[in-house]
Amino acid sequence: MAKKGKKYTDALKLVDRDASYQAEEAIELVKKTSIAKFDETVEVAVRLGVDPKKADQQIRGAVVLPHGTGKTQRVLVFAKGEKAKEAEAAGADFVGEDDLINKINQGWFDFDVIVATPDMMAQVGRLGRVLGPKGLMPNPKTGTVTFDVTKAVEEIKAGKVEYRVDKSGNIHVPIGKVSFDSAKLTDNFKTIIETLHKVKPAAAKGTYVKNIAVASTMGPGVRVVTSAYSK
Repeated sequence: MAKKGKKYTDALKLVDRDASYQAEEAIELVKKTSIAKFDETVEVAVRLGVDPKKADQQIRGAVVLPHGTGKTQRVLVFAKGEKAKEAEAAGADFVGEDDLINKINQGWFDFDVIVATPDMMAQVGRLGRVLGPKGLMPNPKTGTVTFDVTKAVEEIKAGKVEYRVDKSGNIHVPIGKVSFDSAKLTDNFKTIIETLHKVKPAAAKGTYVKNIAVASTMGPGVRVVTSAYSK
């Protein structure tokens, strides 16, 4: 097992590993235990009481965080005609059709999110083998397959994040940067938790929110009291 550095060990001493903290206090601890020289991303991890193997318990979607993520997303839009012009006007970084498909097939990935109009999906589908493993394939559930390209691009630029349950029932979502003040991080945190409750599958039984933790990129995880969020 890799040996932890002194900075990490010192940071770990500030966190009671047997305790769970209120969200505001947990986020304060994450800020205090940030040890990197760069502005670390703060992420929330939620363990849900769902069975992801069952189709009626799959959870996937997207939500706009009230204070964004601190990262400007590079948006690529597959569209043509007037929709291409709308995407450019909305601030998309790249807009095109077959030209961009060919570029991606040649190994170009200088973008973070892809939006596509429905009439482009037959062509974009050919990229499934290269986009799928990277989690870049547009999907109606996350609002990235739509004719309303203006709204899609503007929301992504404003801080829209995607969430998706993994095979173990966990969801990991960035909620901002360590440099954010605690109130903004807490607002973003609460938005994620509230959204997960709104999309709770009817088939999910028992405790829905089992565990919550927040952590910075290089810092230790801090557990959050789930009693207020486990209904």
